[in-house]
Amino acid sequence: MLLIRHGQSEFNAAFAVRRVDPGLIDPGLTETGRAQALAAAAQLSDRGLRRLLASPYTRALQTASIIAEVLELPIEVQPILGEHAHFMCDIGTPRSELEKQWPYLSFGHVPEIWWPDQEENEDGVMMRAAEFRAIAAGMTDERHVGVVSHWGFIRALTGEEVTNCAIVEFDPRGAAAEAPSRP
Repeated sequence: MLLIRHGQSEFNAAFAVRRVDPGLIDPGLTETGRAQALAAAAQLSDRGLRRLLASPYTRALQTASIIAEVLELPIEVQPILGEHAHFMCDIGTPRSELEKQWPYLSFGHVPEIWWPDQEENEDGVMMRAAEFRAIAAGMTDERHVGVVSHWGFIRALTGEEVTNCAIVEFDPRGAAAEAPSRP
């Protein structure tokens, strides 16, 4: 399985400058983020992917859509892959609006309000990561699956802090990441 962090979002670009939450709700990709997604697609072209799973956040869906278009892959939207709900950008877009923006994707299994209604602590994201690990371990085709997700979720799965559009190999049957130490 390959984990792919979404490309640079409008939040990432603004936060990098001031290190303060810019208050953007479910931001999309920047031009840099779109270029990163295209570069990721090129890197993935010989990896034998057959499908993508993607978080319902706009930045992840945009990244997945770019990769899917280049590699001609189907996308499955999975709320479990969402970010750790710490900043304003982690407030999502209602399912009904996502359905209008991506009419070719299936959202029938996604609740109208699918993101957490409060900040998710480290234990919460680690539990979600463990749940996804169990789901992924039961897949028969996990070697051919790409997962477009977020910094916090990928960190919970692997212990790695990844940059935008980083690609990380992930064995769902391997050792689980340990919860990051708290200061």
